[in-house]
Amino acid sequence: MKLLGKSLLVLAVVLGFAGWAAAAEPIKIGYLATLTGEGATWGQHERDAATLAVKEVNEKGGLLGRPVELICYDIKGKPEDAVNAIRKLIFDDKVVAIGGSNYSGIQLAVAPIADKEQVPVVSSSATNPTVTVDPNTGKVRPYMFRITYTDPSQGMIIADYLIKKCGSKKLAIIGDIGDAYSEGLTEFVKARADELKVENKFWAYRGGDVDFRAQLTEAKAWGADAVALTMLYKEMGLVIKQAAELDWKPFFMGGDGYSPNIFEIAGDAMEGTFWVYPTSDDDPQLAGLIEKYQKEYGRKPTEILNMTFGYDILQMILHAIGTAGKAESPAIRDAIENTKDLQVTHFKWTVDKETHNPLNKPAAVLQSKGGKLIYMETWTPQAVF
Repeated sequence: MKLLGKSLLVLAVVLGFAGWAAAAEPIKIGYLATLTGEGATWGQHERDAATLAVKEVNEKGGLLGRPVELICYDIKGKPEDAVNAIRKLIFDDKVVAIGGSNYSGIQLAVAPIADKEQVPVVSSSATNPTVTVDPNTGKVRPYMFRITYTDPSQGMIIADYLIKKCGSKKLAIIGDIGDAYSEGLTEFVKARADELKVENKFWAYRGGDVDFRAQLTEAKAWGADAVALTMLYKEMGLVIKQAAELDWKPFFMGGDGYSPNIFEIAGDAMEGTFWVYPTSDDDPQLAGLIEKYQKEYGRKPTEILNMTFGYDILQMILHAIGTAGKAESPAIRDAIENTKDLQVTHFKWTVDKETHNPLNKPAAVLQSKGGKLIYMETWTPQAVF
């Protein structure tokens, strides 16, 4: 495969360098983001917010007497493109840390490279537990971190809410059997439903499918009164829309694969559906960042979560560089791992050394009402998740 060429879009952001001494080499930070294709809306918001964080630190004088440079590659939502990108970031660009991506499958593809080359990577929405903990050894992957909660936590909340709050007695689960995110979330929804002794059944599809009527018809005939959606927004939107076309209206609940674009797909069928999300768009803590983003780019952000994650991941990396006192990857890794109560935009970030997950990362339960998601309640999982 070609390493770069036309297969990767290179966006090097060097901000605020005017007046820097010529001898001051920039501290280079990489970012893996899906900028084209499905999921581009997430990656673009992460890139833009990360760029904003770099601009701000450079306007304040940079770090360690040096400017900061952000280098972002378009990974197109594909593991092979991400592998090419992380190799270029490490070997050619000489970055000291990397932010992104938001896909579990992509993070699993780049993890061996990050660990071998000893460059820390902080992912956004990659929720599969094996992103940061090797399932073969049970040990933490030393250079892999995340800002979000994991699938066990998310799956528990989905099952709990549908069973305890909505009263489900027969829970259907629909997911992609070829996607790491979907498979992981499915596993933990089912495990929690089993723990609560509620009958449940899984219906599978494969990536690229657009017709889910067969699965929905079977689930309806089985007597399902609730459906856990363990996939990404395009498929979730189609499932919800097609269920309405079949005149079936069970309780639906999806996870952080949600995007505002789902309303364009599902339309009015979205009304009343439930969602688990790492934060709520109307969280007052996010107002300042939303305002800064809009001022910088001349448009209001639509992917509030990804904007927040992109910005806060950079805050973590920049904080770690300052704490380490040197722009060297192993020292930055150590500083990230030892971070405690770092106030980022939407929570205080403490890293669990055993899992590299954020401890007690809060989650918001939302419901679709009037064409938007409305905050219902906050769920703070136990540290074990």
